[in-house]
Amino acid sequence: MSTSPEITTSPSTRHKSAPSWPEMFRIFGRIGLLSFGGPAAQIALMHSELVERHKWLSEQDYLRALSLCMMLPGPEAMQLATYAGWRLRGVAGGLLGGLLFVVPGAVVIMALALGYVYFGTLPLVQAAFVGIKAAVIVVVVQALLRVSAKALLGPAAWGLAGLAFLALFAFGVPYPLVILGAGLFGAIRARDTAAQPFPPVTTSRPLRTIALWGSLWVAPLALVWALGHSFLLQLGLFFSKLAVVTFGGAYAVLAYMTQTVVQDFGWIDTGQMIDALGLAETTPGPLILVTEFVALLAGFAQGGPGMAILAGLLALWVTFTPCFLWIFLAGPFLDTLSGRPRLAAALQAITAAVVGVILNLSVWFALHVLFETVHVMGVMPLPDLATLNMTALALTMLAAVLLLWIRCSLPVTLALTATAGLLAGMIVG
Repeated sequence: MSTSPEITTSPSTRHKSAPSWPEMFRIFGRIGLLSFGGPAAQIALMHSELVERHKWLSEQDYLRALSLCMMLPGPEAMQLATYAGWRLRGVAGGLLGGLLFVVPGAVVIMALALGYVYFGTLPLVQAAFVGIKAAVIVVVVQALLRVSAKALLGPAAWGLAGLAFLALFAFGVPYPLVILGAGLFGAIRARDTAAQPFPPVTTSRPLRTIALWGSLWVAPLALVWALGHSFLLQLGLFFSKLAVVTFGGAYAVLAYMTQTVVQDFGWIDTGQMIDALGLAETTPGPLILVTEFVALLAGFAQGGPGMAILAGLLALWVTFTPCFLWIFLAGPFLDTLSGRPRLAAALQAITAAVVGVILNLSVWFALHVLFETVHVMGVMPLPDLATLNMTALALTMLAAVLLLWIRCSLPVTLALTATAGLLAGMIVG
């Protein structure tokens, strides 16, 4: 594959002098190490480094690239880093940008997960996790408020969000169907809008891109299938499917992932899933790294630390290899894709539905953190009100004050709520 994308753009959007490889490594490495706080903070950090400070991308380039990444499945911030690297130095640059965004957090997640399986059941550790879980409730609510402010701009958007919530919470409709239905609704509503004309775009062999990256994606799955390892094959196929339907960020797909890995496969339990999200919030990189944590826990339960590491690496591979495929395939068509009204309308509808998806996740997390017992009526979770955990409620209120009122950073909030949970556990214990 050529490492120099052939792309038709206006002269103002071309980067006249590409940065050196040491510069690329230093700046994208810095972004990867400092990418705490979720996609909004990560996107702002990249804008500061790539547009304002080093002027490697123009404002127009950056915003159009962000729009493209939001149209694609997968973590938009990681894909934006990949696109920026690709735009500057071709495929090799894209690999550098994307890997430096993911690898630091992936290494930390692996260490945290292995520590968790050995020490996570200790009473004081569990007490600290109550504080982390309480903070996660507020973090998800914060994401809900942020997305809804941008997505719910009319009655149709509010209706889609409400229907998505009811479909998931009350009727258990599979998450991919909710996303597909919202996208189709948006595309159909845009039927009378004419597409903007754009000059023809040339790209270097898209079929070769699909063949190469599709083969890389499938290769480990074919290997574990050939070896007859049913657990790793099932895990790889599930996280591959997740990589295709992850629109709207990790929060949107977490409830679907939880339902599958907890209820359908039984790899981990509900408490471990919530702990996984809490620890993923403490690391740099995309939140979808929670898939690595879940895979590590599931692998450890299946065959100890060796199987845990294999499962974690497989989850990483099938989660992020598709991201490179999407960017290297779609990047040269950026102008054309950004001007397609049906795609734009479908994305807007999906984003509106994601508000309802995240609301479902918020309610699900809150119920399982705040109540000791949660019954299921049909598919709808209903708490036993007599089992309200007053410590968890107090810690959630503390997290809300820290994040929403005082506006502390997420790492500081998690540290404070974990410490408060630890102190409460020592007092109660």
